[in-house]
Amino acid sequence: MRPIAAFLMCVALVATLAGCKQGGGASGAVTDPDMRLGNPNAPVTVIEFASLGCPICAKWNNDNFDAFKAKYIDTGKVYYIFREFLTGDQPVAASGFLLARCAGKDKYFQVLDAVYHQEQPLLETDQNAAKRDALVRVAETAGLTEDQFQTCVSNNDALLALNDRAQKAGQKYNVDSTPTFVINGKTASGYQDMATMDKLIATAGPKPANP
Repeated sequence: MRPIAAFLMCVALVATLAGCKQGGGASGAVTDPDMRLGNPNAPVTVIEFASLGCPICAKWNNDNFDAFKAKYIDTGKVYYIFREFLTGDQPVAASGFLLARCAGKDKYFQVLDAVYHQEQPLLETDQNAAKRDALVRVAETAGLTEDQFQTCVSNNDALLALNDRAQKAGQKYNVDSTPTFVINGKTASGYQDMATMDKLIATAGPKPANP
């Protein structure tokens, strides 16, 4: 399927998940291209390219992210950059990313984590209503009402902007699958357990000026 056809299908399915109501984004929505955690002056920059519709990305998050954050981000050893990608179940990914941005910068990663922990039921069902209900529950945990969720994920401008970000995100490093990690410019594709991440960070080369 050509990219434009896949995207148009994604738009249609996201609208179905949203309940087909059109509207603007939620107040205070995140507009930065990338989401970041940690000290920008850390010696190592780790970029993660991931999708909320990717079960391997969910496994990495659920198995490793808390330990990775505590060991490297919270201690100032790693500057972490998250770049949104649309792989796997693209409507779930797009809806989840739009929801996370509407929740605001302080709750963005909270929403990602909640969606990842719903990944199995989200991807095991073919029923859009069940997927929507699961995402609405995530929205409510972030303080958004069902109406705010619907307005958020049915915002066509925000969806187009997300698609544009996702298309551009991996061009510099030729990323075409998720998860992909870039550690000080060196690419590692696929699931990386903590032992492997430890080695990649320990052997990272010089930090690039513009990751």
